[in-house]
Order: sequence, then C-alpha cells, then structure tokens
Amino acid sequence: MNASIQIAKGRDWLPLSVRYLNRHGLIAGATGTGKTVTLHTLAEQCSLHGIPVLVADVKGDLAGLSQPSTLNDRISSRIQQMGYTGFTPQGVPVVFWDVFRQIGHPLRTTISEMGPLLLSRLLQLNPTQEGVLHIAFKLADDEGMVLLDLKDLRALLQEVANRSSELQSSYGNVSSASVGSIQRGLLTLESQGGTLLFGEPALRLADLMRTDFSGRGVVNIVCAQKLLESPKVYATLLLWLLSELYEQLPEVGDIEKPRLVFFFDEAHLLFDDAAPALVDRIEQVVRLIRSKGVGVFFVTQHPLDIPEKVAAQLGNRIQHALRAFSPKEQRALRAVAETFRCDDASALERDLLELVPGEAVVSFMGADGAPTKAERALILPPASRIGTITDQERRSIMADSLVGASYDVDVERVSAYEQLRERATREQPTETPRPARQRQTPVEAMVSSTMRSIGSQIGRQIVRGILGSLGSRRS
Repeated sequence: MNASIQIAKGRDWLPLSVRYLNRHGLIAGATGTGKTVTLHTLAEQCSLHGIPVLVADVKGDLAGLSQPSTLNDRISSRIQQMGYTGFTPQGVPVVFWDVFRQIGHPLRTTISEMGPLLLSRLLQLNPTQEGVLHIAFKLADDEGMVLLDLKDLRALLQEVANRSSELQSSYGNVSSASVGSIQRGLLTLESQGGTLLFGEPALRLADLMRTDFSGRGVVNIVCAQKLLESPKVYATLLLWLLSELYEQLPEVGDIEKPRLVFFFDEAHLLFDDAAPALVDRIEQVVRLIRSKGVGVFFVTQHPLDIPEKVAAQLGNRIQHALRAFSPKEQRALRAVAETFRCDDASALERDLLELVPGEAVVSFMGADGAPTKAERALILPPASRIGTITDQERRSIMADSLVGASYDVDVERVSAYEQLRERATREQPTETPRPARQRQTPVEAMVSSTMRSIGSQIGRQIVRGILGSLGSRRS
C-alpha cells in the first residue's frame, strides 16, 4: 500500500508519497510567505501517518503542534476553497528538548560523540589547530580516557601540552600556541551555553523514533529560540544529530514509510562558512541516509542557500514566493525556475513572484520515482494550533513525557578530568620528612665541627691522591 500525504492542491490534489519522504525535500520562501506553516502542516501529517519527526523550533510557534487548532474564518475559507472534507482540529504527541534546560528536557551529547571534526567547526579552528584536536582525541582513545564534557577536554588539552615533546615522535608536533587557541575557543563556547550541551545522560536516538499508543509518530521539538543566538552551536548540534542517525542506524533499504523525518530549519546556517570537506560530508550523509530510513527536509529563505551537491538530492520541493527587486535577485529567480521540471520557465518565474501566503510552487516525487512537473498550489492549513502554547500547557506536556525521567537528572561518572587528576596525584613524588633538628650543646657543636674538618681534609687528600695517580700514569 502506497499511502500519501494530502498537503497541496493545484488543479487536483498533489499527493506526497509517504514512501518517497526519504528522498528528502526543500521548503523555501521569503519571510512571511508561509513556509513555517507549511513545515507545521507537513510535520503534523507525518505524525498522523505514524512517522516520528525531529524539528527545530526557531521562533517558538511550532509548539502549537501539541494543541488542536481553533477554526477561524481564514482557515475555514481555505479548507472550503480546497474542498477538503477530512479536517478535524487535533494536536499530535510532542516531546520538547532544550539545550538550555528551560522549556524542554535536556538535550545533551558527549565530547567523544561530537568528535574532533564537528568540534573544530564549532570552535572555528584552523587546519593546524584541528590537527592538534585530532591528536588529543587519538591520545584519549589510546590511553582509555573518557571525554564527556568541556572540563574533560580542557584537562586533556593541558595533558597534551605538558607532554608535547614526548608525543611528537608518535603523534606529531603540538605547539603551545595551538593548544592555547583551542582553550580560548572553549571559553567562548562556554559563554554561549556550551557547558550545557555536553554531559550525561546523552541523547539516545531510539528516543527520537517513538510512536504513541494510537500509532501516531512523536514530534520531537528542539526549542531553538535561544540556541539560534549562537548560530554555530545551532547548526553543529543539528548536524551532529544527522550524523549520528547516519552512523548508528542500520541499513533498511526502501521501506513503506521512513523511520524518522528530520526538518532542518534555517538551513543556510549549516553551510555558512563551511569548509569544502564539511559540505562534502553533508552531501554524503544526505545521499546515503535515505537507505537508513530517514528523510531530511531543509527549510530556508532561498533555495540557492543549499549547495548544488546537496540540492541535487532533494526530490520533494515546496517553493513559496520569492522577491526580485535587484538584478542579482532576478537572475537568482530565473535560476530557481530553471531547476524545476516545467513546460514554461518564464511563466513559472511569474508565479514565484505572484504567490500569496499559503500558496507555493510544488513538485513531489511521482509514482515513477521522478519529480512531477511544478504546479502552483494551495497548502493545506494544519489541524493543530498555529502559534505558541501557554506555560501551563508546556509544563503539563513535560510532566507526562515518557523520556523526562531518563534525562532530567544529571549523571556524573569518572571521566578524563578525574582520570588525569588521579594520575597526577599518583605520579607526584613523595618526600621523606626530615627529622627535626635538635639544638646542640657547645661541646657537641665543637666536636661536630672538628669531625667535619677532619673529614673534609681526608676527603681532599683522597681526591688529590686519585688525581695525582692519574697524573703520574699520564706522565
């Protein structure tokens, strides 16, 4: 059975095949054109089809997925215009995650799981400094040190600096300047809330792929309003999640529906100032992760924010209105129109400029596995609330969460910081305490002085005798 999601209607309904959600997708459009509502509706529909979802909430309004909508004139008019008869206000099951632990369950990973490549990007290291970080991780692996949080990494870097001459022959050069630069980067990361990102219990991927008792997929909402103030931290965290899914999930091939759909909002942050090697890595993950049963949707203002290698992997596209006020923007508009399968690119250009909020140019993967021709369409409004929720509603959801008991309490175990401190204590030389000096009587002092004088004289005679005999032998 090839189920489909009814989300867009042009001349007829344009079905989005559930089976092809793992062919990935793009939701793009200028500010205020409706892409967040489209993201909302698509995440909701995935949940209703039993597919777990991971989505970053950068504005705070995706929390409304948890509550039923309230019909108003605008929603009612859109439903009637589309001829949709199955609209029932309802919320979907959600779990809130928050790195800062304020409006969601703690979202944490460990230094070891993040790895040197992503940490280098997070700390904005140059190639030399990145090499030193790789050396530090290799030393930790070779000597059985566990890296959980920032204090572990800081202690490890100090150990590398202290043993730089010893490590040079086996691991390579380590300069104190590079270690100092990394340490300064760690201080900056701490000021951005990085201390809260690392620790235990770390996130288990299985907790992102849950369904509720009725079979609806759980929508995991990463509360990113505050996190977005540190764009590098935001982008690296989501990239880490994507990488972990790719590395840990087994191959499942083509299945009837994905195991998880991952929505990457503000996707341009992922590629801003990214090194070519990192872009290649992202392209590889996006290309291969579909066989792990994961679909990835990038959400951004302009489709050209996505590198060509990655964009080529996106089979499902929902393009809201674009703006073209300058010659550069007009050329970009033409380039976007030409990327769609269509009969008239010029007409499509006009459509992209004329779209009103709630409309989009849509192209999904067809039954034959090829993208359908682009068509102007209306987007179905969500059945859940558009907007945020109250503090009381959030507290109620978090109190009933099945994962709260596993993540809300910190876990501390022995790691590199404690291991290195114990090693330093064990290797510190212990000095035998000297006996307290006793005050001598005048007679004892005279005797001691005489003995020292005699001893020194005899010693000098012995030395002179040895040197003299050496001299006589040479002569």
